[in-house]
Amino acid sequence: IELSWVTVLVIVLVVLWSYYCSVNTDFFLISVIYLILYHAIFVFFAWTYWKSIFTLPQQPNQKFHLSYTDKERYENEERPEVQKQMLVDMAKKLPVYTRTGSGAVRFCDRCHLIKPDRCHHCSVCAMCVLKMDHHCPWVNNCIGFSNYKFFLQFLAYSVLYCLYIATTVFSYFIKYWRGELPSVRSKFHVLFLLFVACMFFVSLVILFGYHCWLVSRNKTTLEAFCTPVFTSGPEKNGFNLGFIKNIQQVFGDNKKFWLIPIGSSPGDGHSFPMRSMNESQNPLLANEEPWEDNEDDNRGNSLLHFNWFG
Repeated sequence: IELSWVTVLVIVLVVLWSYYCSVNTDFFLISVIYLILYHAIFVFFAWTYWKSIFTLPQQPNQKFHLSYTDKERYENEERPEVQKQMLVDMAKKLPVYTRTGSGAVRFCDRCHLIKPDRCHHCSVCAMCVLKMDHHCPWVNNCIGFSNYKFFLQFLAYSVLYCLYIATTVFSYFIKYWRGELPSVRSKFHVLFLLFVACMFFVSLVILFGYHCWLVSRNKTTLEAFCTPVFTSGPEKNGFNLGFIKNIQQVFGDNKKFWLIPIGSSPGDGHSFPMRSMNESQNPLLANEEPWEDNEDDNRGNSLLHFNWFG
């Protein structure tokens, strides 16, 4: 097994162990209602985790890539100012409105493409990802436009799963504390299942709360670390459309699909609605440091890799 899949394997083993403990008749006095609720939560938890892992990150389409002729011309040009102007001319034909900190067109010299707005190069996946949020080692995948909704749902159902287990196990923990559990095996499961559920619950609530805040502001994790720069200047709230519209940018307009892990995010991931240019020109809203794009992709990725569950 590849090293990158070890973290996923750990999560899968922990979940399978928790499932065994939760449905083992020697451990719990299982009721039908308990089983129905447990399996409903478990199915959605497993479904969203699967979708987060195996939904491939979406890459920019071909029109953002340099043609063979343009690529040869760009690489053979030794004058940086001429290269910069070449990218400006190419970008005029594309719906790109964000720039580097110096005002240059955002260009990936590894993928040889002009980056769409909110697109970044992931050094782990070795490709540019549309609306990249971060690379998550716990799903061994890059979280971006194609699977950010599934990732949020995975966090939500994980929180619910851990909470449900913790609350149902707690009464058995009290029995253990009073010495009313005769089985040594049951004592082991009660102690560790409650400990693991509470530990993951706390960490997941923090992470889920943070991403809820990001969704409410229509930001990605990278954009929270480093302010995006538009043609009119840096603007930390450049994509903020208001609370309801921000939620719809991730989950779509149809509320009946919000809780189900099927694709419903609007658009194609290459362009996004923005706040008015009048607001983005307000210097009071631009109080964060802008980025140099390629450097920021690497810096943002390295900052995000320390997040132990995200």
